[in-house]
Amino acid sequence: MIIGGGSSPNKILKIGYFADGIWAHNAFKKIIKNPNMQISFICTRYGSNDKILAKFAKDYGIELLEDKDINSPKFIAKIAKFNCDILVSMSFDQIFKKQLINLTPLKAINCHAGALPFYRGRNILNWALINDEKSFGITVHYIDEGIDTGDIILQKFYQISDNDDYNTLLQTAHTECANLLCQALEMMLSKDFKTTKQSSIDKYGFYCTQRKIGDEIINWDQTAREIFNLIRAITHPGPIARTTLKDKEMKISRAIYHLDAPNYKCINGAIVGLTSSGFWSSAKIKP
Repeated sequence: MIIGGGSSPNKILKIGYFADGIWAHNAFKKIIKNPNMQISFICTRYGSNDKILAKFAKDYGIELLEDKDINSPKFIAKIAKFNCDILVSMSFDQIFKKQLINLTPLKAINCHAGALPFYRGRNILNWALINDEKSFGITVHYIDEGIDTGDIILQKFYQISDNDDYNTLLQTAHTECANLLCQALEMMLSKDFKTTKQSSIDKYGFYCTQRKIGDEIINWDQTAREIFNLIRAITHPGPIARTTLKDKEMKISRAIYHLDAPNYKCINGAIVGLTSSGFWSSAKIKP
């Protein structure tokens, strides 16, 4: 489908920015430099105390807002006065409902660090590593009344190697989410782009659940590859994988997957070798 209407290359795109954290900081710095875009207000997560976004608002004379219910009639009336063309969500934590979505001519869009429709939900980068994916996606999509279910505007994939972990994927996502969001906004200004319905990719899609306390404990009955993926998936700034050695909890922040290790019969999780920087542990090579 080709999308148009609501804006033109000769018009300033007025943006209502719902934002939080480094993802939002990076995108703000790119948007604010574009002469065809204007951030009319910034709405931060309720109680987040994002000092960087507060400084951006002060430096550029942008009104800074927060509300525990962005869908309340009072808040919607407050932001309606800005006459924005579009609402943009970058790492925001509240669900947009119908009245808010329909407030602006170009509706509302979100940047999601996951390959929709398969990686909806929470802790996406962690799950991509745990699932041994060879790439992860970033998706800019329209916000609808579902969660991460709106039509896709732009999607790009990034390679994952065995040298990657949660931290390296985060660094890529922090930069590339900003790049893709700005690219999508430029596409909307041009009024010449196609959207993709998620159901055309997969009828059902998939939601990732939020990881919980206890998930960081290594299960030594898993394969070596599964243990390797868990360790790198939740390394810093995640909770860091843990195991018990002589009744003491041990944190394991990094692992090497030995592709050519012999498949000996041994107790899973036993320490079978020591080095100056760590140890070798036995695990199943195959399921």
